[in-house]
Amino acid sequence: MEIFEATEDNYGGVTVNMKREELIDSHKFHTMLMTSISHWRQKGKKAVWIKLPIELAHLVEAAVKEEFWYHHAEATYLMLVYWIPETPQTLPANASHRVGIGALVLNNNGQVLVVKEKSGKSTGIWKLPTGVVEEGEDICMAAIREVQEETGIETEFIEILAFRQSHKSFFGKSDLFFICILKPLNFTIRKQNAEIEEAQWMAIEEYAAQPKLNKSELSKNIAKICLAKKDNEYTGFSAVITTTGLSAKNCYLYCNI
Repeated sequence: MEIFEATEDNYGGVTVNMKREELIDSHKFHTMLMTSISHWRQKGKKAVWIKLPIELAHLVEAAVKEEFWYHHAEATYLMLVYWIPETPQTLPANASHRVGIGALVLNNNGQVLVVKEKSGKSTGIWKLPTGVVEEGEDICMAAIREVQEETGIETEFIEILAFRQSHKSFFGKSDLFFICILKPLNFTIRKQNAEIEEAQWMAIEEYAAQPKLNKSELSKNIAKICLAKKDNEYTGFSAVITTTGLSAKNCYLYCNI
């Protein structure tokens, strides 16, 4: 009987990468899957991962009948997983956090770069440029990108000032939000029209005194940190380039040394 080609991982599992161009019906897929699981069980394998392209979505039902479950999904594929041993599964969970940034861009005149958004919970209030860190993007680079996209201001990353963790946020996931301070390299604002209603340089004291901003304990505390940084009474975490352990990939260590 035919079995699926699979790649072995370092944890006793196997991964089947289905190709979008594979012409396979549900019946054949189901038969091959049962035979493959039996084979992997005899080999002492633990987890079976199936990466299923969106073009093969008709095979999901057959996999679920064999007690596969959804592990995660992206725009072009669904990852299914099955645990073979008769012991509690020890598989890693899907990503648990989303990461966002807020950018304090402070000029030499004590003014902060602020925006008003066209939609969302923050309409009608002057706020720091914010955004979401993209996959494979460093926090410091995300802050620079978001400021440029929203206001046209080019910047240089200085420090992470603080971060906030919250839970049961977007899609039930936890959320990390980093407040970064950046140095402006130009000063003429060219706001993004799609999402930003207004953008301007504002005295940091005026920004911190907004009544709507001070209704939020979190926003009020962030404003206090911004004011302290302006007066050189606060030190954050700089980005130090380093490498990871075994893979020796470049990465940033945010530290205060």
